[in-house]
Order: sequence, then C-alpha cells, then structure tokens
Amino acid sequence: LAQKINSYGVKKLLVNCPHCFNTMKNEYPDFGGNWDVQQAASFVAKLRDEGKIKMKNEFNKKVVYHDSCYYSRYNDVTEAPRSLISGVAGTKLLEMENNRRESVCCGAGGGRMWLEEKADQRVNVMRTEQALATNPEVVATSCPFCRVMMSSGVNEKGMGETVQVMDVMEIVANNMEQRT
Repeated sequence: LAQKINSYGVKKLLVNCPHCFNTMKNEYPDFGGNWDVQQAASFVAKLRDEGKIKMKNEFNKKVVYHDSCYYSRYNDVTEAPRSLISGVAGTKLLEMENNRRESVCCGAGGGRMWLEEKADQRVNVMRTEQALATNPEVVATSCPFCRVMMSSGVNEKGMGETVQVMDVMEIVANNMEQRT
C-alpha cells in the first residue's frame, strides 16, 4: 500500500480515524510510507485559527468528549478536538472523570463491537455511563468505531431520544459559516 500511495506523489495524509492515524503515522514508515499524517481535528483547528474556517451558529449544547485510545493514549491527540468543540458559540464542554491520557476504552479498539458480552460487563456501556454522568446533550467522538460503541451504549441506557452522539467533524460542519 505504501508503494501505491507513494506512486501518486502523496506527501500528506488527512485522517479522521485514530486507528488509521496510528497505523499510517507510526507503522507505515517501516514500509516506506513517510508522509505528513495529520489528524482531522488538528488540521481543521489550524484552518480555524488561520481564519480560513469560521464558526457561525450557536450550538448551545452541553457536550462531553470521549477520547479514543489511539488518539489520546497512543498519540497524545487530546486538545484539538476540545478546541473545536469549545470554539462553537454557546457550547459548554464537559469532561468525564477519565479523560485525555487517562481515558477509558469504549471497547471498539479491542474488537468488542463484534462480541456478545454479558450485559453487566459491556465496556461500551460502562464508558457510556461515565459520559452520561456529566449530563450531556451530546457525546462527541473523533472515531467512527467509538461513535458506534457510544451510540449503542446511549441507546441501551434508554437515552437515544435525548442524547446525540456526534463526531467532532459533524459538529464543525453543522456550525461552519458557509462561503458564497
């Protein structure tokens, strides 16, 4: 794959999946993949800071952010997603007890989304309970797998009608000023 990507002259990769980020940034150099690998929230936060993206709407939501394992614990990507969330007017950023490098896995990285677990041992439900303890209106993630696991947990806790689960990029897209 590295050879194929290199054949197109690629110098920079933009990813919104922590597993892909970790693999492309930390493992592919061993196979000739020496690219500038950027995480989407960091890239978009930079665009916002440069004035290339402007936020317009007032989201007016209480948002708790779930740190994915491969961003927070393995690659120390913790602040850009929070910066984007808190940069939307009216948003109140909440924190779970276990956050940033001390975050707790939602279970997806360990493949638990494909396992049948005992109801009282579901990792995603335990993590969802920690998120719901902050009384959020939105649980935000930066990982498609975490989004699935947290959505499942929110629904299992009977909160699917009142608590949304959104990717940080969805929050940004829904609150960006449109250029004409």
